[in-house]
Formats: sequence, C-alpha cells, structure tokens
Amino acid sequence: MRNDGSSGPGAQVLAKHINISASKTRRVVDQIRYRPYEQAPMILEFMPHRACYPVPQLVPPAAVNASRASGLSKAKPFASGAEVGKGTPSKRLRPRAQGRAYPMRKHTRHATIVVRHGHM
Repeated sequence: MRNDGSSGPGAQVLAKHINISASKTRRVVDQIRYRPYEQAPMILEFMPHRACYPVPQLVPPAAVNASRASGLSKAKPFASGAEVGKGTPSKRLRPRAQGRAYPMRKHTRHATIVVRHGHM
C-alpha cells in the first residue's frame, strides 16, 4: 500500500478473498473513507448492501493496530484510506453437455483500510 503522506502514525488492516464484486465493495468502502472511527460502523449498520458485512469488521482491528503502534487512545482515529483491489480468482469447472467441462473463474477482492490518528 502506498503512503498517502498524511500526518500522524497509523496502521492498516487487509481482508483477503472477499467473494463480492469490486464495484459493490467500493460503493461501501467509499462511504467510510475519511470518516472518524465512531461514525464508520454506524454508517454501515444501516446500509442495505451485502458488502456491509465484511467491511465493518475491518474498522475496529485497524483502530486497535493504530493505537498500539502509536501509543494513543482510540478516541481520535479516522479512516484515512480505504481501497479495494483485485484478488486471486478461484478456478472451477462447470459441467456442460455430453460430458464436457468449461472453466469458470470466481473473482475475489482484497479490501484495505488505513487508520490514522489526528485530524484530516
């Protein structure tokens, strides 16, 4: 992950192999980018999207990692960066007529949330 140059120490959390499309996951991740730690779970709690289940699970561990890395309390962290990247596809075979099999790829995603202390 690139360093975005914002001030203050921080930490990141990575969720791998999420079985949701990138556009659906980005729609949820964009809502919590640059939001305070207290607001992020509340915003995602009332959204009706399927990606709202794995993404909020990343916010508390990221805040704990940031507080341990910098020695500060969990009072002022905010999500300074959040991105969704391409994961490895899982390869399956789809049965077809007359005993044939066609390859099928199920795409996965990696979601990363960076939490920093301080203000934007």
